[in-house]
Amino acid sequence: MGTITITNLGKAYKKYPTRWSRLAEWLTPINKPRHQLKWVLEGISFNVKPGEALGIIGINGAGKSTLLKMITGTTQPTTGSVHITGRVAALLELGMGFHPDFTGRQNVYMAGQLIGMSVDEITGLMPQIEAFAEIGDYIDQPVRVYSSGMQMRVAFSVATARRPDVLIVDEALSVGDTYFQHKSFERIREFRKLGTTLLLVSHDKQAIQSLCDSAILLNGGQLVMQGEPEQVMDYYNALIAEKENQTVRQQEQQNGRLQTLSGTGEASVQDIALLDANGQRVEVIDVGSPVTLDITVAVHQSIPRLVLGYMIKDRLGQTIYGTNTHIKDRPLEHVNPGERLNYRFDFALNLGPGTYSIATALVSSNTHLDNNYEWRDLALLFTVVNVSHDYFIGSCWLDPTLDIQRT
Repeated sequence: MGTITITNLGKAYKKYPTRWSRLAEWLTPINKPRHQLKWVLEGISFNVKPGEALGIIGINGAGKSTLLKMITGTTQPTTGSVHITGRVAALLELGMGFHPDFTGRQNVYMAGQLIGMSVDEITGLMPQIEAFAEIGDYIDQPVRVYSSGMQMRVAFSVATARRPDVLIVDEALSVGDTYFQHKSFERIREFRKLGTTLLLVSHDKQAIQSLCDSAILLNGGQLVMQGEPEQVMDYYNALIAEKENQTVRQQEQQNGRLQTLSGTGEASVQDIALLDANGQRVEVIDVGSPVTLDITVAVHQSIPRLVLGYMIKDRLGQTIYGTNTHIKDRPLEHVNPGERLNYRFDFALNLGPGTYSIATALVSSNTHLDNNYEWRDLALLFTVVNVSHDYFIGSCWLDPTLDIQRT
């Protein structure tokens, strides 16, 4: 079984004021150093137990790729240590190790041997690799004529031809077409069921939340947060929208879950409730019941244009449905401080049994990246149960009528 132990890992590069400073340091090593250290990662520590999946999140330049290179051994750390047990398969830079003048088949043999497979083993696995990659006759064409998506297909097929103890995947999958992405993630899920330890770097919120048990957030070369994928992704999204006069904070709710809030504070949600057909607050409700989402907003400063939006998420934090008053063509213009606004959204709760959460956003347009007055994750939690309908599975209730004809 595969494990990953990262202890106080750091990476720094030497920065010289001039090119002659480097030469002078080499020629006179006993003198004081003529360089400064530029740290790109510092003080990173975490553990991944056998069979667990860890997601790594962060904006571009946060140090994600550098971290993976140190974990896989392609870059040596400046400080700290990496300890991995089990056989490792890594998919980092797209087509890494592929020679553009060799055919896809020849590159399969080279890449396979680099990850520890014998020639006979690769020959035995070749039909499976070809079938999974699905590039047809291109397998015998030079890699230089491949698209980036075709390179990714071959690279992923080779790296996962045998189930590894540890699978490390960088952003390479993002260049593939939707069909192959689904196919690749399904193979990753199968490996996870069989006990493969997974390290996944992705900006895909759904991939992180559906595949990973936990996540870490890198920012400025530091590990700033570690926890459940939903909580880390909420904080990451808040950081993206952060501006100089905004704040990002987390507060613990009564149930122990961390709620992420961000925004400039011109307006805030004061109360939110789910009401049944009788106008009573409910936390548990039957599939398909009519409900009202009742939201009260307090205005603290003058706002030229105010939009309220909400998202319903499942227990993994994946969005089931979302809308806002901009989409509904009902924004409020010239809102004044001291006003209290009451919004009532009426709909049938056609969700499958399970627990759900609602996130709210107070903005000026269709996105929180423009003016984010308040973004509030986990604003409301509720549970859907099935007490009056036929049994079904899934996250939505789409009950059909049925007609069968026999001839």
